[in-house]
Amino acid sequence: MMTAKNNYDLTIIILNYNASFWLKKTLETLKTNYLDKSKYQVKVVVVDNASTDDSVKLVNVSFRWAELIKLERNLGFAAGNNIALKNLSSRYAMLLNNDVEFKADSNLDLLIDFMDKKENHQVAVITPRLELSDAVLDPACHRGEPTVWASLTYFLGLEKLFSQSKLFSQYHQYYQDLATPHPIDACSGAALLFRTSALNKVGLLDERFFMYAEDLDWCKRFREARYKIYFYPYVTLIHHKNKSGLENKSRQISTKTKAYFYDTMLLYYDKHYKNKYPQFVRNIIKYLLKIKI
Repeated sequence: MMTAKNNYDLTIIILNYNASFWLKKTLETLKTNYLDKSKYQVKVVVVDNASTDDSVKLVNVSFRWAELIKLERNLGFAAGNNIALKNLSSRYAMLLNNDVEFKADSNLDLLIDFMDKKENHQVAVITPRLELSDAVLDPACHRGEPTVWASLTYFLGLEKLFSQSKLFSQYHQYYQDLATPHPIDACSGAALLFRTSALNKVGLLDERFFMYAEDLDWCKRFREARYKIYFYPYVTLIHHKNKSGLENKSRQISTKTKAYFYDTMLLYYDKHYKNKYPQFVRNIIKYLLKIKI
């Protein structure tokens, strides 16, 4: 249910860059399968990162119920979302990728209901179950903290071999019951719903991360502020993944994406772990990252 009031229960922020086809699917399914059914007051904001396709025209013509923020240059994921995060007037807000599709039963009200329960007041972040187009879990929505040990076991393939082991499966925490709600260390910024009152304590996304790892960093900061992060599998969204910037050739996208991933994971290590371990540990992580991607 959408209203003209200034105060909302939920603000959904969708960051877009040159992905009009997928943005259209996201907005259409969002409205039909959620907004038109919601009992809450929901506002939708599309932040366009200086797209050169017809994304802006699409929103202006076909989805006028969404507020559009048009940026003059591509600021990246963190800085782009921060533009909208600075002006929230809702109890909750949600980062939502422009390549996420809502199913008929993708009812975000259940996430808000869960967060509203008195016993869950320390839960600051919640994620639905994200599935890839083949209905397999998107592992990025169910993450452990990428400590040195967790990263090593993941890159060496030990998590894949011993997925139910708490010792070797810390990177994605597959040993937990994926059919029931439970705490996790981190989730994907593709569908991250959070309590706006907690934002005052944690702060905005770290703009040093242009693309990737900003969600991991944010979740770590929420946890360090003594908040909990929850995985909620009773709500499912489809994540088509890596659809921004499709005006470029696929090989160019792949190369650029890998470079961003490599750089930002090293940045994450340097921010949180560099001073805890000797230099050779960073060199090992750097090598494993390079051969993994």
